[in-house]
Amino acid sequence: MTAPVPATGEMAANTMPEIVAAEVDNPLSPLFAGFVGSVFMMIGSLGVGWLAPVSELRRMPLFIWMRTEAIGVALSIILLAIGGMLLVRAWLRLGQRVRVWGLQARRATLQAVVAWGLPMMFTVPLFSRDVYAYIGQGRLMVEGFNPYENGISALSNYFQLGADKMWTEAPVPYGQLFLWIEQFVVWSTNVQPEASVMLFRLAAMIGIVLCIVYVPKLAELHGVNPHRALWLTAANPLFLTNFIASVHNDALMIGLALAGLYYCATRRVVLGIVLVTLSISVKPITIVFLPFIGLLWAGKGASWPRKFVFWGLTAGLSLALLYAMSRVNGFGFGWINGLSAPGSIWIWYAPVGLMGLVVASIANTFSLDGWGLAKWVYDAGKLLAVGIVAWQIFRGDHDRLMRRLTLAFAAVVILAPMIQSWYVVWLIPLFAVTGIRDDWQVKALYFIVSFFMVYAISDQLEVFPYLQTEDLGLALALARNAAAIIALMFALYLIFLDPRTKQLFSKPDQPVTSRPVI
Repeated sequence: MTAPVPATGEMAANTMPEIVAAEVDNPLSPLFAGFVGSVFMMIGSLGVGWLAPVSELRRMPLFIWMRTEAIGVALSIILLAIGGMLLVRAWLRLGQRVRVWGLQARRATLQAVVAWGLPMMFTVPLFSRDVYAYIGQGRLMVEGFNPYENGISALSNYFQLGADKMWTEAPVPYGQLFLWIEQFVVWSTNVQPEASVMLFRLAAMIGIVLCIVYVPKLAELHGVNPHRALWLTAANPLFLTNFIASVHNDALMIGLALAGLYYCATRRVVLGIVLVTLSISVKPITIVFLPFIGLLWAGKGASWPRKFVFWGLTAGLSLALLYAMSRVNGFGFGWINGLSAPGSIWIWYAPVGLMGLVVASIANTFSLDGWGLAKWVYDAGKLLAVGIVAWQIFRGDHDRLMRRLTLAFAAVVILAPMIQSWYVVWLIPLFAVTGIRDDWQVKALYFIVSFFMVYAISDQLEVFPYLQTEDLGLALALARNAAAIIALMFALYLIFLDPRTKQLFSKPDQPVTSRPVI
């Protein structure tokens, strides 16, 4: 870890008070535009967001019109697509309005998080229905089932909960802490879906607040401007939509992990390990952080025997806490069985998933077992990811430990056959706090955010199937294609035509702006 250094924005605020008023050029315009986009998404979610079949909202006249009438569904799709891309533009424009990344930029970013995030608190879940799986898993706990051994199909009328059918027999891949949260939510709401969704959103808000607090702190430790890192992370449309609108538990996972990393980096290692272990007990993927925490604890210039001692201490402390938590319900480490589920599916835009698809397609033309060979490709990707993680653990400068951790975590995500947009959000704060340069690196982030917003807008929509009586699948196909076209056209406008934002995606041989970054 590098010693904390003052950020440029803070120095400017201290040494040049006469320009403080001009640190940010009128942020009200992008703040309002993003708020409008978020409100559009909220209204659009009434027609194409995910509702549980038992939801009382389905019987309300407004919801009936927006979900069952063609004009209502069309309006919902248009508002959702335009709103999502307005949010992207507002985020980009807010960054462009910053002259000096100082305290005013931080204030504008926090205002954006509130203004853009508040309408999402009241959306029907968008882009994912995992929150309904959380409800089903919580009901398993309340009714005395072991969720590591039983899918939600063990419940009576489980299909009324609204979870994706993939969860009917799948073991739960979450840790003990999140199981307790699920159990408490379902117990306290008596399985009422809208109340449960709101409580899960409040749990996600804890993770969002942790990110807002600890992203700047970690950035300062690395000599990176904390206010810019906060804008890259917390005001990011992917961050807000995945953690609030989609209600993913990843918000709590990454928030706890960032807090733990900060305390480990500032020599309060035991507290840090406890927090990271709590993150693991939400989603176990952050177990990747533990070897790097052991290196932090061992200190700079540690010998190999000392490193192994502190690796053992780190693993022992984390394992002991996880074991103690597992004994409360007697579930043990059953979540290990659930970790195989994400690796058994693929998607076309994941590099390894695409390679597997190509291999399978070619092999099938020669009457070979194409998907059997594709599995070999997926396994090779996992093996390569393990190799990169090991390389980052055993090789590299101590001062770059957090960056090494980030690269190792990125390898786990990128080399998987399935990449979800919320997996990408795991990585954004880690890269932001260790430095995203104002060149091709930040442009890559802009493209990634734009791509995943377009894909999310068109990927998972709940569309009433009887809009087309001749072909029940046609309504959904038309809806997704319409959403994709609208969002894609908006994205192309931002990249090539918008006089303000197109400069962010062009001129790769020049900085995006001349404004200070570090």
